[in-house]
This record gives sequence, structure tokens and C-alpha cells, in this order.
Amino acid sequence: MKVLLHVTLVLLLLCPALDLTAQIEEEYDTIADNILFTREMNGSIVIHSHGWGLEYRIGKSLTVDKTLMFEADLLEMKDAKEIKSINPFFTNTRSYIYGKLNAMYVLRTGLGQQHTLNRKPYFGGVELRLFYFGGLSVAFSKPVYLEIIKLDPGSYRYITVTERYNPDNHFPDNIYGRAPFTKGFDKLKPYPGAYVKAGLGIDFGTINQKPKTVEVGAALDIYAKPVPIMAFKDANQFFLTLYVSFGIGKRYN
Repeated sequence: MKVLLHVTLVLLLLCPALDLTAQIEEEYDTIADNILFTREMNGSIVIHSHGWGLEYRIGKSLTVDKTLMFEADLLEMKDAKEIKSINPFFTNTRSYIYGKLNAMYVLRTGLGQQHTLNRKPYFGGVELRLFYFGGLSVAFSKPVYLEIIKLDPGSYRYITVTERYNPDNHFPDNIYGRAPFTKGFDKLKPYPGAYVKAGLGIDFGTINQKPKTVEVGAALDIYAKPVPIMAFKDANQFFLTLYVSFGIGKRYN
């Protein structure tokens, strides 16, 4: 009897899952759907070797296998030396990056071309694309603010105050933690530059009008002046990153 009860419970749990699987089963193109569209747009999440970001592209076909694309990227750019720290001498402290002067964000806008290497058949498969882009890259540095522990001379108690990180005055024993994320946006500083990007894209979507893509590639950002991120190392003006992105889009005429 117990075995029968257990089997019944398992079937009751599996039935909704099987029904849900049936509902989300992928659709596939028919021969009539496998036509050429002249326009395309997509959005992607980008994970790169120094952080992550978002990407938007829109394009128009120039020939059967060549597409002119415009793209805009918004990324964060971290330093390889960043290590999270906490103050072990106080409770309920917030983690922070010791030695970090500025957070760096990158806005790219550029033009490029996408070359289709093969067209996937209507019944499934993948489509391979080579692409290259170039254009304007602007880095924005946002000063890092921290909660600093100080002794209140009136009450002789420890209090916290928000201050911009200063490597000459702030040390692991008097840093309570990071300040709110919004602190410092009023002091953004731009660093103009340029970028180039190239890579390989794979469209594995089953619907011609709704591409699903994975891309792997490399990008190089070059700025007119070095962008300071960490206090105890030289600022850099060249940023080479490897990345992978995951996106969805739309094709139309």
C-alpha cells in the first residue's frame, strides 16, 4: 500500500512538469518560413574577462551573406587585482575592494559587418557568422566612496562617515565597508577613446525570425589617457578583453 501511495505521489508531481515541458517545446520553421529578411536587431548579455555588460545591435542586409550592423555596448571594467575585503575587527561590516580608486564603466558605439558563413536548413541546425566592429569607446571613472570608522570626540564612541577613498588616510583597520552604489555618480569623469572587436557568432534558434545567439570574441579599447582604477599600480590606457555573449533577437523586413 505504501509503495502504491508513493508511486501515485510521484505521478502527481510529474504530470504538471510533463505538461509544462509540452507547452514550452520548441517550434520549428517550415520551408515557407525559411526566407531572407533584410533587417535584424538583437540584445545580449556579455560576460568578459574583466566584468560583464549589455549589448544592443541593429542591422540591414547588404547582400545575401553580408549585413551592416550598428552596436552599442554598456560594460563594467574591473581590474585583475581586485580582491574583496572585510574589516575583521567590527561586526556587520560590508565588503569592499581595498585599494580601488575608481569604478570604471565603458560605453561603446560603433559600426561593423557580419558575414554569414552558412545558412541553417529550415528543419534545424546552426548558422555561423564572422563579425568585426570598430568605433567610439568612452570610459567613465566613478570615484569609490567608503564608510570610514572614526572616534567621535564628544561621545567617545565609534561612528562611521562616508568619504572618498584616499590611500593615504584609509586603511584596512579604519574602513567599515563600501558606501552606497549611487555615491560618486555626480563626479563621473570621461576618458574618450576607440575600440575594435571581432569574433564568431552562432545562431542556434529554431525560428528564422527569432534568432538565439552565442558569440565568442575579443575586443580592444584604447583611450587617450590612462584610466586610474587601483591605487597601488600604474593606470592603463589599453584594455584587451575576451568575451562570450548570449542574445535573442528579431529578423524582419
